Amino acid sequence: MSGPPRVRSMNVAAVPETEKKPEKKSVLETEKRPAVAGRPKRRDDCRNHHHQAVLKNLSMNASCSSDASSTDDSSTHSGASSSGKVARRRVSTVLVRKKVEKVRSGNVGGTNTVVEADSIDSLEDKKRCAWVTPNTEPCYVAFHDEEWGVPVHDDKKLFELLCFSGALAELTWPCILSKRQLFREVFLDFDPSSVAKMNERKVIAPGSPASSLLSELRLRSIIENARLMCKVIEDFGSFDTYIWNFLNHKPIVNQFRYPRQVPVKSPKAEFISKDLVRRGFRSVGPTVIYTFMQVAGLTNDHLISCFRFKECTVSNAEGVAKGKVFEEPTEVDLLLAVNKLNFNTK
Repeated sequence: MSGPPRVRSMNVAAVPETEKKPEKKSVLETEKRPAVAGRPKRRDDCRNHHHQAVLKNLSMNASCSSDASSTDDSSTHSGASSSGKVARRRVSTVLVRKKVEKVRSGNVGGTNTVVEADSIDSLEDKKRCAWVTPNTEPCYVAFHDEEWGVPVHDDKKLFELLCFSGALAELTWPCILSKRQLFREVFLDFDPSSVAKMNERKVIAPGSPASSLLSELRLRSIIENARLMCKVIEDFGSFDTYIWNFLNHKPIVNQFRYPRQVPVKSPKAEFISKDLVRRGFRSVGPTVIYTFMQVAGLTNDHLISCFRFKECTVSNAEGVAKGKVFEEPTEVDLLLAVNKLNFNTK
C-alpha cells in the first residue's frame, strides 16, 4: 500500500481560532503597540485594557497608602521613642532631685549620706581643681572645699596637719580623712603638750588603736615632734608665729593653670625643712613640708580655674586687712631672724 500512514484520531474537538482565549499582555506592551489604521477595536480588547488600567490604579493607590502608612508608623514610632527617652530623662532627673532633697531633709543614713548628696550637687555646679573628679570620695571633696588652702593659725590644727602630711607616706588623703576622728582620739586632739606626755610603749604596743593607724616609726616621730613643738612654742610664743614668719605672715599665691605645674616641693619648703631638722623634728622632708604648706594655707596652690582660688585669695586679703601681715617686728621676730642668720652661717 502506498501513501502516508494514517493517524489515529484522539477524539479531541478542534478549537476554533475565534474561541481561543486572548493572551494577557502587560499595559506597557499595549501602550507601546501602535494603533493600526482602519482596524476597529474589539470589545474584549477594550475590556481588558480598561480592566488592566483599573488594576494599575488600584495597585498604585495601595502602594502609596502602604508607603504613607509605613512612613506614619515609623515617624510615630520614632517620635514615641524620642518622646519616651525625654520623658524617662525628666523622670530620672526628678527622682534624683527628690532623692537628694529627701536625704537632706530627713538626714537618712547619717552625716555621711548628707555629705555625699551635697557633694553630688556641688560637683555638678562648681568647678574644682583637676585632681577632684566625680569619682572622688565625698570626704576629700569636702576637705578641698572647706580646708585645703585656707590659712591656719591655731597650733593644734597646725600640728594635726603636720602629722597628716607626714602620714601621707603610708596613707592617702581619703583614708586619713575617713580615720580623722580616730586620729584625734588617739593623739588627744593633737594638743602638743598632751601628746608630748604620752608613753611611747603604750602607743606602739601591738593591738593598740594607734598601731592600726600608722607604723611604729611614724608613731614615734609624732610624739617626738610634739615635744620639739613645745620647745618652739616656748621660744617663739606659738608655733603659728614661728612657721608664718618664714613667709612674713603672708601666704604665697601661685597662679597655676594646669596640675602639671604644681610642684612637689619648693625652695621655701626646703629652707623650712632644714630649720626643722636642725631643731630635731622627724619626717619633715621638703616634700612633706610643701604638702603641709599647701594644706595649712601657707601657699595657695588651687588652680586659677577652681572656685576656691578666689575664695582663698579673698580670705588672705582679709587677713592682711586685720594687720597680720604688716606688723612691727617683735622680740620673737628678732629671735627668729638671729636663728636664721646662725643657721645660714653654718
